[in-house]
Amino acid sequence: MSKVSEITTTFVAYLKRPDLYPELRRKIWKNIFNRSSGLRGKEEAEKWCKSISVSEKDFIENVLKMNFVAFEKKFPQEYENALQAQEKAPVKMGGAGSLSVIYYINEFAKAQSSIETGVAYGWSSFAALASLVSRDGTLYSSDMPYILQNQSEDFVGCVIPEKYKSNWDLYRFADKESLPKIFQKTKTFDVVHYDSDKTYDGRMWAYKILWDRLRKGGVFMSDDVGDNAAFKDYCEQNNHKPHIIEFDGKFAGVIIKE
Repeated sequence: MSKVSEITTTFVAYLKRPDLYPELRRKIWKNIFNRSSGLRGKEEAEKWCKSISVSEKDFIENVLKMNFVAFEKKFPQEYENALQAQEKAPVKMGGAGSLSVIYYINEFAKAQSSIETGVAYGWSSFAALASLVSRDGTLYSSDMPYILQNQSEDFVGCVIPEKYKSNWDLYRFADKESLPKIFQKTKTFDVVHYDSDKTYDGRMWAYKILWDRLRKGGVFMSDDVGDNAAFKDYCEQNNHKPHIIEFDGKFAGVIIKE
């Protein structure tokens, strides 16, 4: 598909979804006036992440003070079933991140109420819910529809075990529409996991409103923090102490709210 055809197809797909018109306006603005936001400060962010990053095991054992067992070994049958569900999916979506970190930050916070942005196949959701269900907690998820993949709606969260789904509350809009709806359900959260709009401006907008909803002692996590300088700048501007975890050549950022 040529670039012009892709743009046209995307625009037409949005026109068929009035509930997504606000996001369409934002995308038009971003692509015309703010195209550089995704990679702003990438070089300095990568250097910063590399200079202070630790492994999953080191973070979980030395910061969270918990015994480390890799997520896939802790839940081997559920993990294998999830892999099979992903293989059967006819659409391509995002892969798994640091499942162990996501599971253990929910355990550390003894989470009853967690929120995430970005779902795709649901790997991160699976990891969070594996902890939450033990306390009958709830995971609130915001996920922007894959507008060019008609079948994707049916496979969002497909790797999540069926037994966990009664503890899962999914909102299929862009974050600026989903988050206010979620905040009507609950005012504060024990864990925040950000993995949606990866632009600098998108992150800086979401970080603030999500941080304000995080309880004291709760845990804030953002994926792919080496992509641009948003997480670095947010921490420096607000005097937050960050922990950077390296996983498969990427970096996740974690802050424990004091």
